[in-house]
Amino acid sequence: MTDTALIEAIAQMERGLIDVDLGGNLFKQRVALPGRGKSSSTRTLIATRFAGVWFFVYGFEKSERDNITARELALYQRLARELLGLTEAQLVTALAGQVLLEVKL
Repeated sequence: MTDTALIEAIAQMERGLIDVDLGGNLFKQRVALPGRGKSSSTRTLIATRFAGVWFFVYGFEKSERDNITARELALYQRLARELLGLTEAQLVTALAGQVLLEVKL
């Protein structure tokens, strides 16, 4: 998964092209990789409230698994809630400590 692919997934979501709303501010977005269409490529889980803050939380190849389990969904929804609840100071600290990595254009 490249930064460019993640940026394109978010750009599609910003245009309203959302594959699946999983609830709890968690979304599944298909990402086409070079030489493959979206239907057979990577799935990403992205946490967002559509306010300029986006978190890539997980990615998987369609060829490796069909979907996440109900238990995993609950865990990723909880993670989305925690990430989206971080203050600006907490985000700065997490980025400085490389707990989180920022993807930029």
